[in-house]
Amino acid sequence: MVAFGLSPAGVAVATAFFALSLLPSLLPRAPYIQGLVSGITMMVGYGIGVGGHWLWSYLQIPPLTGTARRVALGVTVGSIGLALLVAVWQQVGWQNEVRTLFHLGATSPITWPVIIVVTLMVAGVILLVARSIRLLFGFFVRLLTRRMPRRLAAVLGGAAAIVVVWLLVTGLLVRGFFDAANALSSTRDGTTDPGVIEPGSSLRSGSPQSLVRWDTLGREGRRFVATGPTVEQLDAFSGGGAVEPIRVYAGLKSASTPQARADLLLKELQRTGAFQRKILVVASTTGTGWLDPAGVDPLEYLFNGDTAIAGAQYSYLPSWISLLADQDAVKRTSKVVFDTIHSYWATLPPTSRPQLYLYGLSLGAYGVESVLSSIDIINEPVDGALMSGPPFFNALHSEIETRRQPGTPPWQPIYDGGRTVRFTAEQVSPDLAKAPWGPTRIVYLQHASDPVVVFSPDLAFKRPDWLQPGQRGPDVPSRMSWIPLVTMWQVAADLPTAGSVPAGYGHVYSRRANLQAWVAMTQPPGWSDDKTQQLADLMDHTLYPGE
Repeated sequence: MVAFGLSPAGVAVATAFFALSLLPSLLPRAPYIQGLVSGITMMVGYGIGVGGHWLWSYLQIPPLTGTARRVALGVTVGSIGLALLVAVWQQVGWQNEVRTLFHLGATSPITWPVIIVVTLMVAGVILLVARSIRLLFGFFVRLLTRRMPRRLAAVLGGAAAIVVVWLLVTGLLVRGFFDAANALSSTRDGTTDPGVIEPGSSLRSGSPQSLVRWDTLGREGRRFVATGPTVEQLDAFSGGGAVEPIRVYAGLKSASTPQARADLLLKELQRTGAFQRKILVVASTTGTGWLDPAGVDPLEYLFNGDTAIAGAQYSYLPSWISLLADQDAVKRTSKVVFDTIHSYWATLPPTSRPQLYLYGLSLGAYGVESVLSSIDIINEPVDGALMSGPPFFNALHSEIETRRQPGTPPWQPIYDGGRTVRFTAEQVSPDLAKAPWGPTRIVYLQHASDPVVVFSPDLAFKRPDWLQPGQRGPDVPSRMSWIPLVTMWQVAADLPTAGSVPAGYGHVYSRRANLQAWVAMTQPPGWSDDKTQQLADLMDHTLYPGE
């Protein structure tokens, strides 16, 4: 270790942290993801070990000698070695438990070469960066030592190095990352998925009759208006009488400001006759402008196409980046779009205007919550709102979970007897509409295994309720436990891959689960549980244009 310039104390703690990185978390991990997580975790441990050894020496604490040294060294090495052996031996089993919950095939020890190689590569890069920072610190110290005492130079040199690194990380690196991500995403936004073609129907934005040009809709906007159930598919289920669903959309390039895009959407809704439909949905999109087909398609089946859905783009960035960068953008866009459409809708006769609903997945759910806090909604309340996979920073969601009825789990809380807000998930089949429900009906669709929902900085030092006995969801691994700091990092590491799991787990919400929520909220006349089952089975085996 000395030959490679590594600290024995740092390596010891890094080894312990590597063992901790193998503990099971919410989601199954591919070998390269596990390697990435382990590499970062190891280097955090290495830094702690090096820092602890430096502090010991700086405080001039006498080192252990003789028998005490041998005992302490033996206990330390033995404990870390045992922990590493157990973690390596159990890692495949831990992963297979999670994979079994998610109905995925088993993994095997042949993944270990990938894990080890990626771990070492990531650790090496981090070590190189850390030593570059140390060189920077040494440069400042040497420069200042010429004019002042060495210890003062060390303090000021360290401060200077920290300032430079902070400016690089928060300024150049972070800004560069977001600028690069935005540039790459905007380029991708200009593409069109295979099979997605410009609609010919006047009931879709981007058509020849539309006020919104096809090339301004963005990649996700074009997919939204060009896909979905056809009239023939709706008729095949309902037996006939279907009308074509209305889908309108405004991309970032459709107008220059959120208000201009909202005005454009209102004109599109008026042009297409959306305010004469049975159901009108104002949808908040995810980061790229995506509207999940699993969330919007079921509603069009429920009402045989007598629906209108409106959405607006606010970002080019993928959702996991938008969670960090675009909270203000989704909040501002969602409120402006809703207020513009709601103001017009409120002027229409209550007996002839459509029922008004809100919908949002992930960051879109955050946008919906911002709308629900609008003062305008008090005088003319909406009929309901469906929020799937609400992010952990949703204030209303967090308050409801905190104030839930005693004895109810955090992933399926009951609040105020379910008078206004109710929860559901893929793994449960409650009849949401059985108990008395007020005129405004709000549904949260969330999985216990969704890190976007359950992550919190509080995980660092507080055991979450969802890991308490009797509170654990059916899709949370039984051998996942809470460890200070470790669990927070493990769940945070699950965030980027939360949407890369089978439907019904993590951050992927199926048509079936969304259908059950829409049925409960809208309560279509003459609908039955058998119809719900038939439609869910049909959607599971139906291919839609452009998908």
